[in-house]
Parts: sequence; structure tokens; C-alpha cells
Amino acid sequence: MIMNAHALDETDYSEEITDQTGATPCSGKSAGRPRAADKEARQLALLQTAGRLFLEKGYSNVSLEMIAREAHVAVRTIYVKFGGKLGLLKAVIGNGRAHFFEDMQSMETDKRPMQQVLSDFSLRFLELLSQPKSNQLYRMVVGESRTSPELAETFYEAGPKRTREELARYFDRPEIRAQLRSEFSSDVLAFHLLNCVLGDGMCSLLFPQDTGMPLEVRQARVKQGLELFLHGVQQRAM
Repeated sequence: MIMNAHALDETDYSEEITDQTGATPCSGKSAGRPRAADKEARQLALLQTAGRLFLEKGYSNVSLEMIAREAHVAVRTIYVKFGGKLGLLKAVIGNGRAHFFEDMQSMETDKRPMQQVLSDFSLRFLELLSQPKSNQLYRMVVGESRTSPELAETFYEAGPKRTREELARYFDRPEIRAQLRSEFSSDVLAFHLLNCVLGDGMCSLLFPQDTGMPLEVRQARVKQGLELFLHGVQQRAM
């Protein structure tokens, strides 16, 4: 259900990858194709560098040349793999999201009881949104969306929209749909669940914290939010 950092094409990092001394990573070694693990590590380093610069300087103040220089890659590499700065931002968001969901079983096939699946998802979702970097990203998007509307669209596509679509697909599973009131569409159910779990999420944006939400706080909020959600949408026993 998550976008992980994929291995790069074998030629992606063949140009201008140098360390601080100007030497290539393979200096002193025989030339050859980079291993998949090496390519994945280089892509992760690129995404981490881009994410840090976006948050430190703001999206509009960061150029691909700046990112390429700090990540020790060619600008062409970024264009080939991501299509440009917006594509790179989308990958940064996806990679950050993957960290919290990568070991969770796909909601399209998970056979656990619905409350367990939704609780697992909600705890991860709340942990992700309570991270200081997530708050920084959200505030950056809001602050720059008027002058860069494509930024807000990219953020929505990579984050909120994707989350709602994954939940909607879960609620559309026949055995799950049968447990829920038919007058609510899967899209409405997804939106309602996220709001029940998030609660007064704007407080974390207006008054950002230096650390993520403690586990016991997340557990209490998820328990209460799920009870509220299920009370309103589950089929009533006859």
C-alpha cells in the first residue's frame, strides 16, 4: 500500500556522482554496474537531501541544481528519474510515508477483524502526522500554495488523496462492506475515519511539537476515534 524508494535504472547514477574530494564513489575499484543495494542507497540519500532542503529553505527557494550539488548527482539524473522538482517532492513524500507503513500488511488482503486492521492503520497514520517534519511540510505547502498551486496539488496527490483511496478500497471489500451501513459511500467512510482519528489535528500545526506523539497518547486517541467511527457506521444488530 506504500510507495517505497525503488531501485534505479542502471544508468541513473552514472554521471557526476562525486564525494567531497571530487572522486567518484568507485575510485580505486574496477568499473562495473552498481549493485541494487548501492543504487537504492543513493536514491534514498537523494530523497533525504531534497527533503531536508525543501523544509529548511522552502520549496520555491530550492533549485534542482542546489539539490544535485548537495546530493552529489547530476541534474539530469533527477529529471530522468523524477521528471523535475515536483516529481522529486512527490517521491520525498512517498518515501517518508513508507517509513511508517512499509511493514503493514496490505489492507486489500488483510484478513484480520476490521477493528484490528483499522487500529493498526490509524496508529501509524497518527504517528506519521504527529512528526515535526510532517507539520513542517504541511505548513510549507499552505504557505506557498498561493504562488505555487501545483505544489498543493502534488502534496494532495501523494499524501491525503492516496490515503483516502487506500481506505476506500478497503471499505469496498465485500466482507467489509457488509458490516457497514449502505447509505455511506466508501469515500465518505474514509474521510470520516480520518477525521475521527485525527481529532483536533490543527493544534499540532498551530502549536508544533519537537517530538512525535507518544505511543500511549496515540493509542488512547485511536481507541476513542475508532469507537466513535464504528458506532456511527456499523450495521446495527437485529
